[in-house]
Amino acid sequence: MSTSEKPAAVAAIAAKIAEVSLLRGTFTLRSGRTSSYYLDKYRFSTRPEILELVGRLFAERIHAIEADSGPVDRLAGAELGGIPLVTAASLQTAKPSLFIRNSKKDYGTAKQLEGELNKGDRVIMLEDVATTGGQALEAVGVLRELGAEVVCVICTIDREEGATANFEAAGVKFESLFTKRDLGIDE
Repeated sequence: MSTSEKPAAVAAIAAKIAEVSLLRGTFTLRSGRTSSYYLDKYRFSTRPEILELVGRLFAERIHAIEADSGPVDRLAGAELGGIPLVTAASLQTAKPSLFIRNSKKDYGTAKQLEGELNKGDRVIMLEDVATTGGQALEAVGVLRELGAEVVCVICTIDREEGATANFEAAGVKFESLFTKRDLGIDE
């Protein structure tokens, strides 16, 4: 399914995501901001009928990025919300995935990154919902410290509250499958 060829189908996915994940009320976001709405990513990422469609959209976007800037070696997702997304996209693209923990574990291998990453690997990171992009930028830092070239961060939903500017300031290309407006949110 192509976003350019099937806009009605993509709009239907946005509507499904909004239907199951949009909550109204007063919420404190990870950024510390207060919002009158919350997009509960687990309400769409735990539903196989929606997750499969989102995985296909990620795959399409990944292929387009590769067509513009060359092959990508791996896909990455940050704990916890990015894990189902990167898994779905990995299944659609046959690209290995990486899981980034919020912090190093203090037992076993004591790693912050799970999966195989080689120095110089080109990585696309997938994110669930971006407000300021804080968690994704932290994960990008982990990838860079381990020698990865982060080609792009693609989020499922951009709340349009500063993430784009923050990624640009960090020298990271940023895209989204949907914006809050695509989901019909005007606050």
